[in-house]
This record gives sequence, C-alpha cells and structure tokens, in this order.
Amino acid sequence: MIALKIAQRELTAAWRERLHGFRILMLCLIFGIASISAIGSLREAIDAGLNSNGRVFLGGDAEIELTYRQANAQEVAWMTDQSLAQSQIIDFRSMAVAPATNKRLLTQIKAVDSAYPLVGAVTLSDDLSLPEAFAGRDGLPGAILAPALLRRLKINLGDQVQFGQKNFVVMATLLKEPDNFGNFALGPRSLVLTKDLEGSRLLTAGTLFSSKYRLLFEDGSELGQAQQRFDKDWPGTGAKWKDARKASPGADRVIERLSRFLILIGLSGLVVGGIGVSAAVRAFVAKKTGHIAVLKTLGATPGQIFWIYTMQIAVYTGVSVVLGLLLGALAPFAARPFLPGNLAEVALISIYPSALIEAAVYGCLAAAIFSIWPLAQTEHIRPANLFRGGAPAQWPAQRYLIVQGALLAAALFGAVQFSGSWSMTFWLLGGIALSLLILALISGAFQFTLRRIMRGSAFQRRLPLRAAFSALASGSERTGSVVMGIGLGLTVLAAVGQIDGNLRRSITQSLPDKAPSFFFLDIQSTQLPEFNQRLAENPAVRNVETAPMLRGLVTKINDQPAAEIGGDHWVLRGDRGISYADGLPEKTKITAGQWWGAGYSGSPQISFAAEEAEEIGIGIGDQLTLNVLGRDITATITSLREVDFSTAGMGFVILLNEAALRGAPHSHIATVYAEASAEIPILDELNQAFPNVTGIQIREAAALVTGVVSSIASAASIGALATLITGFLILIGAAAAGTAQRAYESAILKTLGATQREILTSFALRSAMIGALAAGVALGAGLLGGWAVSHFVFENQFNIIWGNAALVILGGVGLTLITGMLFALGPLSKSAATELRHRD
Repeated sequence: MIALKIAQRELTAAWRERLHGFRILMLCLIFGIASISAIGSLREAIDAGLNSNGRVFLGGDAEIELTYRQANAQEVAWMTDQSLAQSQIIDFRSMAVAPATNKRLLTQIKAVDSAYPLVGAVTLSDDLSLPEAFAGRDGLPGAILAPALLRRLKINLGDQVQFGQKNFVVMATLLKEPDNFGNFALGPRSLVLTKDLEGSRLLTAGTLFSSKYRLLFEDGSELGQAQQRFDKDWPGTGAKWKDARKASPGADRVIERLSRFLILIGLSGLVVGGIGVSAAVRAFVAKKTGHIAVLKTLGATPGQIFWIYTMQIAVYTGVSVVLGLLLGALAPFAARPFLPGNLAEVALISIYPSALIEAAVYGCLAAAIFSIWPLAQTEHIRPANLFRGGAPAQWPAQRYLIVQGALLAAALFGAVQFSGSWSMTFWLLGGIALSLLILALISGAFQFTLRRIMRGSAFQRRLPLRAAFSALASGSERTGSVVMGIGLGLTVLAAVGQIDGNLRRSITQSLPDKAPSFFFLDIQSTQLPEFNQRLAENPAVRNVETAPMLRGLVTKINDQPAAEIGGDHWVLRGDRGISYADGLPEKTKITAGQWWGAGYSGSPQISFAAEEAEEIGIGIGDQLTLNVLGRDITATITSLREVDFSTAGMGFVILLNEAALRGAPHSHIATVYAEASAEIPILDELNQAFPNVTGIQIREAAALVTGVVSSIASAASIGALATLITGFLILIGAAAAGTAQRAYESAILKTLGATQREILTSFALRSAMIGALAAGVALGAGLLGGWAVSHFVFENQFNIIWGNAALVILGGVGLTLITGMLFALGPLSKSAATELRHRD
C-alpha cells in the first residue's frame, strides 16, 4: 500500500512536469505499437473484404476448372442438376494483332458466354452493356480490350483487332472486371464471346487453355456440402474446385505472407523502441537516485522500491499502449487513398480488435522485457553509494532474470503464433538479436579503443578532437543505445535495399543476357517442322530448344493425397507443365537413379527435379499419380535431375518417358535465343505464319515481374523506415538527456579558454562519429543479410548496390549530426559562470 501511495505521488509530480523524461519512452512505444496495429488492421481489412466479396471475385458461389479441355455432356449435366445457374469461361493467352499496322502484343483472352457475369458487373466505356459490345458491327463480332492493350497497339474504338485467324471489331474499353482480383497475367485483358472464336483456330487440340465453370446455388446453400458432392462425383477428372469461401487463394497467400513480413519488420521497430525504453528507464532511475537513497534509509525494502518504480513505468506503458492502438486503428482510414486501386476497393476498413490485441501484447511485452533489468538493478544499490552520487551497475537477482527469460519466451511464442511462420520469425528475430549483439560489441570496443587512445599525447593540443573522444569514451553521449537504435534501423533498411536492388538487377539486367528472347506456346505437332526451319534459316537466331508440353496435376504420392505428403509446396498446389522425352536431353545432368533409355515402352517412369524432390520429401522409387486431361497416370520416379530455373530457359520439374504421354493431345513449346535487334521482326514473322502460336517476349515479362518485386520492396522499405524513425526517437532522447552534461562541459571548456567554434566542432565530431559507427556497422550487417537472402533464398548472384550503401552511410551520419547540433546550440549559448554556480 505504501509503495502504491508513493508511486501515485510521483506520477502526479511527473504529470505536473508534463511527463518530462518520459516522452521518448512513450513515443517509442506509441510508434512501435501503432505500426504493428496499423499493419494488422489493414491485413484484417483486406481479409474481411476478400471473404465478404468472395462471390464477386470468383464470379459465382463456386468454380470448377478444367485444363486443356471443356466439360463433357455428363459433367455439364451434373452442374446443371446441382446449381441454379451456370456460366462458362475459357481463359488463355494469345497474340492481339492490329491489322492496319501489323503491330502485335500478348494478351490474356477471356472468352465468355451470354450468362457472364453471374455475380457482379463489368464496367465498359461509354456505358455500353456486354450484349451491345459483343454484338459488333459490319458483320464482325465485338471485342472488349483493356486500355493498355489499345494504347500499346495504337488502335481506337471501332478499329479491328485480330485473334488467331479471325478479326473482331473493338467496341469498348474494359474499365472494371469484377472477377479478376489477384490474378497475375503476362498481358492485358481481352473479352470476347466463346462462340465467336469459331474459325480462329485458337482452341485446337493440345492448346493450353483452361475452362472455368461458375455456379450459383440456392441462398443459404452449404458450400462445404457442395464440395463434398463434387469430390465424390468427379474423381480422377483433373477438375479443381474453388468456392467463395476462398475465392482468390493466390492473392490470399501473397497478402498473408507480405503482412507477416511487415509485422515482423514492425517487431524490429518495436525492439528498437525497447532499446529506447531501456535507456529512458535507466535515465529515470538515475534521476531518482536521491529518492531511492532516502527511501532505503527510511527502511524501504528492495522489493518495495522495485514496485514503486515498476508501477510508474506500467502506467506510462498503459497510456502508450492506448495511444498507440488509437493511432494504429485510425491509420488504415487515413491510408485508404494511398492503397493500390484493387486493394483500396477490396479492403473493408474498420476497427479490428484481434489486430489491436496483437499489437497491445507486443507492446506490453517489449516494455516489460526492456524495463525489468534497469529496475531490478536498484535492489543492490547501497544508500551510501547513492548519496555519494555513484551507483555501480550490478546484475539483477536471479528471479528477475528468470522473469525476463519467461517474458522473452512469451514474446517469441506470440511472434510465431501471430506471424504463422516459425521459420520466418526465427530468422528475422534471430537476425535482429545478432545485429544488436554486433552493434553492442562494436560500440563497447569503440569506447575501449577511445580510452586507450586518450592515454597518448597525440591529441593533447587538439582540443575539439580530445573533448569528443573523452565524451564518447566516458559514455556521457550514451553511445551504446544510440548506436543500437540507429544501427538496427539502418541495418533493416540496408538489407531490404540490397535484396531489392539485386533482385531487380537480376531480372532486368543479368536475366536477359542469359535467358532466351522468347517463349513460344501452342505450337502444333504439324507446325513444328516448319517452325524450326524458319528459325534455322534466320542468321539472327543463335539457338532454339523445343519440347512437348502438357499440363498435369499431382494428385497422389504413393497412393496418399499429395497435399498430405508434400504440404503446400508450389509443385503440388495446382496443375504444372510436364513433358516427355525418349533419349536423354542435351545438357541434362542426372543426380540420382538412371534414365530409362531410348525406345523404352514399359510402365510409366518419371525423372523429377532433384531440388524440388528434396523439398517435397520424395525420391527414387516413390510413385506419383498425375492427372492429365482427366486421365490418371501412375508412374515411378526412377531418376532425379538438376533443373536450373534461374536462366528462364527450358526446364520441367516432371519429365516422363515418351510412351507414357505420346498419344495424348498436346502442343509444343519453344525457347528462342536471338539477337536483341531482331526480336520484333522474328516475332512478327512467326505470328504471321502461325497465328495460333503465342509468343512471349522475355524482356516484357521481366518488366512485369520487376514491377511486382518493386511493390513488395517498397512495402518492406516503409516498414524499415518505421524502424529507423524509432531509432531516431532514441537519438533525440539521448541528445535531450545529455543537454545538462553538454552545458556543464561547455562551461568547463570556456573557462579553460576554448572558443565557441572549438566547442561546437567537438560536439559535431562526436555526433558524426556515432553516426558513422552506427551506419558502418549497419551497412556491414545489411550487406551480410542481403547476401544471405540473395544466395540461400533466391539463389541469386549478389552485388553491392552502392547507391543504397551510400544512402545508409549518409543517413546515419546526417541524422546524428543534425540532431546533435540542434541539441548543442542551447548548452553552448549558456553563460559559463551561471552554469558553474548552478552546479555548485
């Protein structure tokens, strides 16, 4: 009770002083909690939008997807019997050609029926309806094109566009497509009626396309029961089910992983904030030295003193948590105008308690973990030492260390639970811990080195430098907390910048040098000889590789569902490109097992990519069941191969013997290596000769991927910047706390004859040295982290991005120098006599 009364009295006094000494502590917590709660709230808003608008994004209550084929009569009858309404969509890539200029561009065609869309509405230019747009004119069917396609083909409404061997008239511009959220496409969208594709030769046997059947059920129909009926009645057909409960799995995965990563980066900001909390608590305890001495002299126990100041810190933490949650809850409302168009439309911005609870837990744990050590150290301080102004630091009692360890374990467990990924959590938080350790060790070594240097006579006559070294060596500038706070923020920023720069460089520069110029899809077997001959006769073509191409779904591994064995591995997530070969292909390296040999016609065998096999947990002798065109093929893995996807060349994870797939309808793909100046003429020639063949230019595809990478890196950079801002708050707190010490030091130096210029130079030198130390260590740690991610995660060559490195160094030095100078002008302007009389 006495402890509570004393704590209440001191809190009242602190409130009258406008929380002087606690502002930085509170700001660090507020900013960290606000960042995490804002990210979590935005994630919840997007999830809620995806769930509530699932029918619109999917285009119906459920969707059944088939690859390479359309539903047969029996399957159509099943859908008609089970649902109230149906709509068929055929989705595939093709070339859009402007007949007037012969300019051609890759497009993603969506062929629809008259029932489309079952849910939602398509918005067209000039307020046209879909029937009006598809009606066409002058005997030609109508087509709807995305604005980017019109712009790049340099055609207008009313002009003609050619798909395959058939012309269409462009009737409208596609402004909004409700059922396309989260779908990545290599080309802009085109909409046509399925029946109008007759005569285009685009959907011949073996052409790569997918048929999607959207279904509407009765209101209140249980989608889980509908899926169970589908699983029971469609076995072995290769059909995939999707419903409004999870309308866009790809978008869900991307948003979930990105939000996890951003929350973990937000946690790094909170860790930096914790350093600020620790520094503020230490300063608070140092300020209360006299009070603690009096209380101990009057008989207060160490436990009472601990709880007196713990309760005060708890109150400040509680206020900070409330303010941080308030800002975090409001942040998504303010951020809505800055969200990308599709996310702004999807997100249901609101107050989400789960996100706020998560942030509150993180904030309270961070405050407790970083406060308990300096608070517990008061237990071993003797009153005599306190009255003399000295309080030698000692390790806290064992019970406090146990509590702190338990809090750390709870924080780690919470981070794993909230992020949903133990590996990502351990890697990131482990990297943060390692970075903090390195920063602390180097900061300590730096101060030790300065103390050794001070013993020499080289700096006796260099007052500014000697004064700066003395201040840094003595710890009066709080070198350790500033270096760790600013350094960790710069480390995260440096690592993100290096990873982003290397990924973009790899995609836009290195990849095109070793990658093919084109991918060509949907080459029919009868077209392949002429296709190869044309390229062989072209002197600008360096190399051509072709392979048969089908798509299949791995449904079982050793007669068990594939997902139960291999989890959510990307190879098992959906249908994948597969091929066949008789003799061993050139440049193929077998790492285990044996090739089946030319002319083999026995039971089906598979050669699987070695790295992916290891990730899934399969190997030689395991059996895979593949569904290809609705037919199950069970084959045994007899060899493993090296497959290098980094060159964007020909590569298949799954390769079967020729006899296993030769009779199935299929087309071929080709990779063409050619001189850059000849790419457009080659593309034009082959598309004119083979209108059904789709050519994908690697440079354009790389540009699209670069845009995706840049957007992710931008989001990560914002999170890293938040960490740096928290470090900047620590810097401000350290500078503000050292104002009195600088005023006293300035007075002493003036008395000894130092000029204001020399004193200001000394203050500037120490700030610049702290910034350079923090930035240098951060850059080294960031480069190491960037290399590790590039090498082990992306398997990419790493080169230092010097622009980012220079920004880190300049940022560290600039932040500390500007802050140091701002807080040095006040002490420098004070009268030496006044300051010394005050100290006396």
